Amino acid sequence: MADDVLIVENLVKHYAIRKGVVPKTVGYVRAVDGISFSIPRGKTLGLVGESGCGKTTTGRTVLRLVEPTGGRVIFDGHDLFALSEGEMRKLRREMQIIFQDPYGSLNPRMTVGAMIAEPILVHGILSDGDGDKTHNGPARQRARERVAELLDLVGLRSEHANRYPHEFSGGQRQRIGIARALALEPKLIVCDEAVSALDVSIQAQILNLLRDLQQRFNLTYLFIAHDLAVVKHISDRVAVMYLGEIVEEADTEEIFANPLHPYTQALLASIPVPVPRATRERVHLEGDVPTPINPPDGCRFHTRCPIAIDECKLAKPPLIEIGAGHRVRCIRTDVSAERANAPAGLSRK
Repeated sequence: MADDVLIVENLVKHYAIRKGVVPKTVGYVRAVDGISFSIPRGKTLGLVGESGCGKTTTGRTVLRLVEPTGGRVIFDGHDLFALSEGEMRKLRREMQIIFQDPYGSLNPRMTVGAMIAEPILVHGILSDGDGDKTHNGPARQRARERVAELLDLVGLRSEHANRYPHEFSGGQRQRIGIARALALEPKLIVCDEAVSALDVSIQAQILNLLRDLQQRFNLTYLFIAHDLAVVKHISDRVAVMYLGEIVEEADTEEIFANPLHPYTQALLASIPVPVPRATRERVHLEGDVPTPINPPDGCRFHTRCPIAIDECKLAKPPLIEIGAGHRVRCIRTDVSAERANAPAGLSRK
């Protein structure tokens, strides 16, 4: 679509495995293996799946923090993988990332104000062309004023700019990370497990803050998470990853109401029931996730799928659209649809 800020086409990222005294490539880790999606301006795509499925690698490859093996990424009309390092540097201010660990992503030797101001000064956002490099020059004064504005935006006080990361709680540190991501007025923000390290009550505060900022500045989010309950709260669409591939994608309401891939159904069944002493039927998956070094032939989920048949082991199913923007990678959607529409099995003990 014309107003898609981010378009990802057949993205691939393989890591070479090298062994021997003279290092020799003996195989590849297929972290991301040909995924495609798009995000309209001002919207959020939730990317979910188990640890090791390739979510974080996808986010970092999209931003070219990790160089891709193949595919294309179109950001606001620019083919990112075709840009030179200098051209990419100019465009980076429009793409930012919020990391999972709110403490590990902050420099313990720098004050909060210095960390937030650093990208502003490096990119010359507030420069007036006078080449100001002095500690108290006009550009730095404007940067300090901008830092105070950003701290206020994320619910912190201006005097917090003089403190160090260890003086803040986890939720406050993540607010600092959000302020730093906003410093360059980006169009796209990759939220890499941005709330997974926080308490549940703090998660809600940060999610509400992200939604408010999105509405205020028309931000576009790629929201990476393993918690579907969190994704449901913030995402417009959801893409489910398994072993380097997208196995299902749909609007948030649709995927929660009508999950068609057995893996999506298993993820949804694992969400805790918010009713005291209530239980519901779980979808139990046999075995462990196969290695991305040597993924199974055919459907990659067939080794754990409760409805797999022999055909699933032979041919790799395509990601087909079954209506209303709902895409699924499964040849047994008729059976999985029956499972999705079966009674939930919710009962009290």
